[in-house]
Amino acid sequence: MAIESGTPEVDGLGEVVGVLREWQDEGAPMQLHPGDVGWFWRSGAEATAAAVRTWRRDGRILAVGLLDGPGLVRLTVAPDARREEELARRVVEDVTDPERGVLPGGEADVEAPAGALVQDLLAEHGWTAGESWTPLHRDLTERVDDPGLRIEVVGPERADVFAAVHRSAFDGSRFTGGHWHAMAAGLPFSEARSLVAYDDGGDAVASVTVWSAGPGRPGVLEPMGVHRDHRCQGHGRAITLAAAAALRDLGASSAFVGTPTSNTAAVAAYESAGFRPRPETRDLHRDA
Repeated sequence: MAIESGTPEVDGLGEVVGVLREWQDEGAPMQLHPGDVGWFWRSGAEATAAAVRTWRRDGRILAVGLLDGPGLVRLTVAPDARREEELARRVVEDVTDPERGVLPGGEADVEAPAGALVQDLLAEHGWTAGESWTPLHRDLTERVDDPGLRIEVVGPERADVFAAVHRSAFDGSRFTGGHWHAMAAGLPFSEARSLVAYDDGGDAVASVTVWSAGPGRPGVLEPMGVHRDHRCQGHGRAITLAAAAALRDLGASSAFVGTPTSNTAAVAAYESAGFRPRPETRDLHRDA
């Protein structure tokens, strides 16, 4: 059967989230996670469905892409199909031809799992290594240290607090309480938690959302940030420890996070919370 690509309807997102959960494994490279789709869900279910692409054979999903911003598609492939040539060539055709509607023409980036044939074929088409990212990993079989700050699980009544910390932590963010409510209504949030850390003065100083893929599978932190007025005080370590503990409570086998290698402060904060860096990865980049 030929490979078919398409965009799901809203009621098809459950199938997409389900296969992404199944593909998470301790032996797998860092890849598109249900939590990435869950974080995108802050824009609403319709926008999330419109941003997803699937590649199928005989009805089975073999690859999933998420258009995560202008000119960026994040891809992952079923574990048993990462080196399959027919699938990889179809995916590359779709992402390199603007008329196919996956990526616009001009400057673009593709994120794909290390070792996937898609990476090799994009390089043959002239795509080059892009920004360096550092994946960090923490095993959750052992107890997680106490973070040393008061940690609150965010519910609807604290959505605005979470949003305010997030906006302060990320320059240019327009995240609101309404975005949190939309995210929390999404399918992936059934296995997720948003957390806020408070200092001794009662100020909200850091936030994070963690996403499980189910018991015995790796979870991710997406996103973590420290309020700009409360940096350099160890709050990044504290909220990261709280995130790891929350994922452990959700049954995750380990915790993953990725950050630009150039963000040395973030790398240091994750390492201080017991995360260990793995080999750097790079997106594939096409110039304008």
